[in-house]
Amino acid sequence: MPELKLIQLDPAIGKSEPDFEIQELLIRSAGLNLAVDFLPGSFGYDGSAGNPGDQAMARILWLDAFVANVDRSWRNTNLLVWHKNLWLIDHGAALYFHHSWMPAEKFATLPYDASDHVFSVATPDVPGVDAELASAITPELLTEVIGLVPDEWLEDGDRERYLDYLTARLDERSAWIPGGAR
Repeated sequence: MPELKLIQLDPAIGKSEPDFEIQELLIRSAGLNLAVDFLPGSFGYDGSAGNPGDQAMARILWLDAFVANVDRSWRNTNLLVWHKNLWLIDHGAALYFHHSWMPAEKFATLPYDASDHVFSVATPDVPGVDAELASAITPELLTEVIGLVPDEWLEDGDRERYLDYLTARLDERSAWIPGGAR
């Protein structure tokens, strides 16, 4: 499993990047970042590496619906294949509620549009994996994971808000699960 690290990104790195979009991302990402170990020989998932299986596709789609990730389409799968395994990358478009802190009740019931998702074909299987995945995400687990977020990325009360939002989202799964109610 690739190692996760916290790294400091110097803003000067972005200035020499020729691609404008990547340059902007690098400059805006200056400071403390979460990094994953380089996956040598990995390549972007485009379907040619084979079908990951209905269960894997359903689980990935469920996770993306849970965190409201709108950025995993065929145009930009944000999936790498490494040693014949799929690795989910770039969750920058997930948990977007933290940019404006909409009411937790609104986020909890926000439907997820899976029509553009890379694994939208797995939609019928998503309700089948719901009980297993939802039961694995306990308040204790969320508290532990949220506790790993560096303090400098949060403001006062954010940890509790994240816990409230994600717990509420779990409680309202029938509103956002692709492929039907649980």
